[in-house]
Amino acid sequence: MNNDIDRITFDPGTMGGKPCIRGMRVTVGTIVGLVASGQQKDEILKLYPYIEEEDIRQALSYAAWRAEEIELPLVHA
Repeated sequence: MNNDIDRITFDPGTMGGKPCIRGMRVTVGTIVGLVASGQQKDEILKLYPYIEEEDIRQALSYAAWRAEEIELPLVHA
């Protein structure tokens, strides 16, 4: 994963281990979904006043990284 993405956390006890913003109950998927639906950054920050603009940027960066990740099946010898 990109070293510039340090605000995305994973904890099985928070949101079932989904990638979240700084350990809070706000998932990357929630933020990406809001951006995809046309919400502007300032609107998202009003909806979630405890997150920061950098959290939104990193959520989008993480989602882009995951979209490019290739999963390969295990091949047994």
